[in-house]
Amino acid sequence: MRLGELDYELPEELIAARPPAERDGGRLMVVARGGELHDRVITDLPSLLPAGALVVVNDTRVLPARVFARKPTGGRVEVLLLEPVGEPGTTVERWRALVRGSKSLSVGTRLVAEGACELTIEVTSKDAVAGTAELSLVAPAGVAAALEVVGHMPLPPYVARPDDAEDRERYQTVYAKRPGAVAAPTAGLHLSPSLLAALTERGVEVASVTLHVSLGTFQPVKVADLDDHPMHAERFEVGEAAAAAVTRARARGAPVFAIGTTSVRALESAADPGRRGHVVPSVGETRLLIQPGFRLSVVDGLLTNFHLPRSTLLALVSAMAGHERTMEAYRAAVARRYRFFSYGDAMLIEPRATR
Repeated sequence: MRLGELDYELPEELIAARPPAERDGGRLMVVARGGELHDRVITDLPSLLPAGALVVVNDTRVLPARVFARKPTGGRVEVLLLEPVGEPGTTVERWRALVRGSKSLSVGTRLVAEGACELTIEVTSKDAVAGTAELSLVAPAGVAAALEVVGHMPLPPYVARPDDAEDRERYQTVYAKRPGAVAAPTAGLHLSPSLLAALTERGVEVASVTLHVSLGTFQPVKVADLDDHPMHAERFEVGEAAAAAVTRARARGAPVFAIGTTSVRALESAADPGRRGHVVPSVGETRLLIQPGFRLSVVDGLLTNFHLPRSTLLALVSAMAGHERTMEAYRAAVARRYRFFSYGDAMLIEPRATR
């Protein structure tokens, strides 16, 4: 797919800087099977899904991964933790990170995190090609506990403000339980406890997978053809329970709806090559790039936010709904003043047909 086919004009004022007053208080554009575009609201979601449908959420938990620290000279440094090197959960951990200061940091530099908690950071190696560094984090009370005190929520670059106390709750899904993401699976931000209860009352089954969203989700595409794009890696897990839920949905002839593009990537990365529509329990890394022409095996419908132009996320949506229909929906969303990106409104792509 050519990158230029994923472009659209977006007025800056439509980029949502804050979430709606209520978690499930956003608008919802429904892309119907026949191509019609209907304006609804998020709380309509249970009535829009057929009884018996399977909804799959991503239960990753966003780490407070942005840390501000001081060099021995007093200079301020911003650290964005990307992923642990080895197993986390101790008083000493190693992490791959982006480090930004007024001057480049040399190996051996020691930093002290700002805040009422003891956390020291040492630059142990650097990767000039990737622009990252490997850090050693030391906290007597445990690194995870220290990050909860001194860490900041890693809001995306287009949220042009510092994070605050509200983001601790709202840039996290209500079912988040497995720490590891540096960005939220944003479609899930719309699901409140009452909405999840309404789905259950509707007869909708809910299952969980895990995909730890990486900074690569915001990585700009720098090639003219998506086939040449080096897709970022993300850690994922599709467990026995999720696989069994998909099998039950197939047995009753029900569609599988993914909550967010991350759930799509996890499910399609675990697709059973021997049984179309099913998954096999899987743990690992995925570099799956979904774009028009990709034949989805598992996912039938999708709830998703409105994504950045010229992005792999928009390419995935185009693969689900069709490119022309997707771009028509985006132009309509701009004209109808929907709110875009992480804290914005959502789109529901109905399945073309039940398997």
